[in-house]
Amino acid sequence: MMNETTGYVGITTTYNGSNITGNGSMGILIIPEPLNIAINILTVIILFITMISLGCTMEISKIRAHLLKPKGVAIALLAQFCVMPLTAFSLTKIYQMDPIKAVTVLICGCCPGGSLSNIFSFSVKGDMNLSIVMTTCSSIAALVLMPLLLYIFSHGFTGVKNAVPYVGIITTLVFTLVPCAVGISINHYKPNYSSTVTKVGLSILIIATIILSVLSGLAVKDVMWMILMPDLLAVAALMPLIGFTLGYVVSVICRLSPRYSRTISMETGCQNIQLCTTILKVAFSPQAIGPLFLFPLLYITFQCAEALLLVLCFRCYQTVRAPHGVRYATACLLL
Repeated sequence: MMNETTGYVGITTTYNGSNITGNGSMGILIIPEPLNIAINILTVIILFITMISLGCTMEISKIRAHLLKPKGVAIALLAQFCVMPLTAFSLTKIYQMDPIKAVTVLICGCCPGGSLSNIFSFSVKGDMNLSIVMTTCSSIAALVLMPLLLYIFSHGFTGVKNAVPYVGIITTLVFTLVPCAVGISINHYKPNYSSTVTKVGLSILIIATIILSVLSGLAVKDVMWMILMPDLLAVAALMPLIGFTLGYVVSVICRLSPRYSRTISMETGCQNIQLCTTILKVAFSPQAIGPLFLFPLLYITFQCAEALLLVLCFRCYQTVRAPHGVRYATACLLL
């Protein structure tokens, strides 16, 4: 974990004027070292398992097929690394966020697509091959694009340019590619083990997430209100919704099929929350980031709620548009 640097000073002093009750200092989160280490380790474990599981769903032949006809992937990457960073930047400006909040939202907005997008793409009958390839390509592209975008957008805020821990971010991004490559290798050379690895990983992931939630709650219980402020709630609600909407609009403008458009919509709005949480928790010191390392959890709550609402709307639309005989058969099956 990085120590406090000069760049963090401007960020940390942002909250020096606020009175955080129950905390031993003014605006600085103090987490006992053993608890902090435990949270960091669990955060990394969750990211590691998520990326291995994601790799186990990828097939080299399908990745190659989409790369040979890259129009869909190219448009998807354009939407992912233009729409979401611009949305994050615009919202931080609209709500006039202070430096620490701006950095948190920007990092979330510049993250690659997350694995949840594959589930939602399936739910809206999108192209699963494109969805998985998009998640893979965005994770690889993020190694260059994420630090670059953060560098560009951080110039729009006072005291933020020198506060972004680029080394920590790049290290975390490289770390995500290793388990992803391991998962791809398992699926390619030992495909029979892929489902076992995924199932075991899911069990460990659930247990680790529960423990992490409890420990994080204990660590920030006195300053939890800082991530439930109106501006953060508004941004967490608007970012995924704008991502879903503009992702679809960009795809339609580029004349992609409805199936591709729905896939890109889900991929654009769904961020890699595990990666974002790991960066915020591990690359920043507790004194600098405070409880805002939990902002991705706020984001994913709205992201899932809005995605499920879109899935419901799509299913209702399909039911209405279906022929009468199909609707009758579907109703009989549901009954």
